[in-house]
Order: sequence, then C-alpha cells, then structure tokens
Amino acid sequence: MRSANLLNDFAFKYVFGEDCKEANDALKSLLTVFLERKVNYVVVKNSEMVKDYSKMKSPRLDLLVEFDDRTMVDLEMQLRQTKDNLPIRFSYYLARLHGSQELEGKYYGELKETIVLVFFNVNLIDNNRMCNTFTLRNEEGLSFVEESQDRMKLRTVEMAKLDLNKPLKDMNEQEKMIYYFLNCHKGMDDSKIKVMIESDGVIQMLEKRVETISDDGWKKIIEDFQKLHENEERMELQLEIEEANKQVEEANKRVEVANKRAEEANKRADESDKKMDQMNQLMKLGIKAMLTNGMSLELISKSLSKSEDEIMELLK
Repeated sequence: MRSANLLNDFAFKYVFGEDCKEANDALKSLLTVFLERKVNYVVVKNSEMVKDYSKMKSPRLDLLVEFDDRTMVDLEMQLRQTKDNLPIRFSYYLARLHGSQELEGKYYGELKETIVLVFFNVNLIDNNRMCNTFTLRNEEGLSFVEESQDRMKLRTVEMAKLDLNKPLKDMNEQEKMIYYFLNCHKGMDDSKIKVMIESDGVIQMLEKRVETISDDGWKKIIEDFQKLHENEERMELQLEIEEANKQVEEANKRVEVANKRAEEANKRADESDKKMDQMNQLMKLGIKAMLTNGMSLELISKSLSKSEDEIMELLK
C-alpha cells in the first residue's frame, strides 16, 4: 500500500492541476472521458497549491478549468461521505460559477457555458447511471432553453455505483478511471490496477502523476487534510444539530401556544356550560311555576317553543 489516494482533494488537485505538461495531459484525459467531448486545450485558472494548509478553516480545493472556447468547468473531488446538503452545495457552485462571468457592456447571448463536474463516493441519485447531467427543465422534462443554448450544466459522478467486481474487459473508460481513483493506493498489489498500468495509456499517465505523491511527506499532508475535512464535517454536523434543536424549541413553543389556546377554549366552554345550566335551572323554575298556576303542558310547550319531551327532560 502507498499513501497516494486520489479521493483526497489535495492529492486530486495536485495530480490534475499542477502547472506542468504531465498534469495538463492527465486533466485533458479526465475531462474527455467524463464530459464525453474531445478536449484538446485547457488551462487551470487556480493551479496554485495551498501552502499554509494547517491554518485553513474550511479547505476546498477545486480545479477551475477554462477550455479554448472559454467554457468554464469547476472540477471537484468531494471527500465527505454524507449526502447531507450535497445537492444544495453543488447547485450553489454552479450558480456562483455562472454568475462570475463579466457581462457589463455585453449581450446575454455572450455568456459562456459553465459546468460543475463533481466526483463523490456516495449514492445520491435514484437511478443506475454512474454519470448524470442536470440542466434547467420543467416537471415534464422540457428544457427551458434549446439544448444548444443551455449554458449551465451539473455533471455528477457517483463512484459508489461502480461494480468493483466487474471484469476489467467489460469496463468502459469511465469505469476504469473510477476504479483507478478508488484503488490507486493499492498500486500493483491490485490485479486490475496492475493490468491497467501495463496496458492502458491513460492509466499509465495517471500512475506517473500518482507516483510523485507517494512519499512520507505527502502522506503527512494528506493525513492533515483528512483531519481538516473531518473537523469541517464535525462543525457542519454541530451546526445541523443546533439548527435541529432550534427547530425543536420553536416547535415546543408552538405546542405551548396551542395548549394555552386549548385551555382557554376549554375554559370558555366550561363557562358556557355553566351559563347553560343556569338558564336551564331558571327555565325549570319557570315551568314549575306555570304548572302550579294550572297551565297545561301543551300550552307551556307552545309558549317556550320546546317539545313536551324536552320540557319533561328539563323537569327531571
């Protein structure tokens, strides 16, 4: 086993984003495979590596890539193993990237395509596709704009959907590269990795890049970044717990208000019952008086607009 692990975003950015020909070639191969379009020229707009990573509060090492046609791609390797807020996070990345274009003095038609390409190792989307592309569509799947004019795309790669036991000969290029991402730390100890390194030109290229991050110094950096991510996730979890507790408190307050209103309603109902009892007692005394004075039950019934049965019930 070796320390190199492409699921770590620091290592991922180094392998594909360093300012050198080898990294640029590896990046073009990656984008060609997962965007399913021929990529001949790209430039990484944020190729600088974070040096003082120990002081970073919330490390996020994306790759901001620009094509020769000025298409912008935000390339992410998400280390977190939870589904919480990932869809919200990714859609925010896309909106932020698209809105970062300078449009002053230009037509909206000059906006360039923006893509967020994100890799993560959890099952998030309820289908069997490892790669999914999301655009602006309505409930029936109708696109808001013509496909050629759709300039915002979210491309997700769910690495957890890969069948790791699938024979290498049956894997497509996307599956092979994902298998390499998930298992490159095993190196030649993994039989499929060994075959790919020996026979696949793209994997050979990646392997050369990965070999440069296999020493103890890189191991320390990757371990530190792992801890930073874990701290970030703990902080987010704590915020979620606090928000949940706040919602519980608000719900309890609403219950208290509802209970108070119910008590007040019951009190009013009791008071109403008491008044009704008093009225019935007065009516009962009046009926008795009328009977004492010789009025017939029939006449009393007509005068009070009550049936004889109701009058008899009152007298019990």
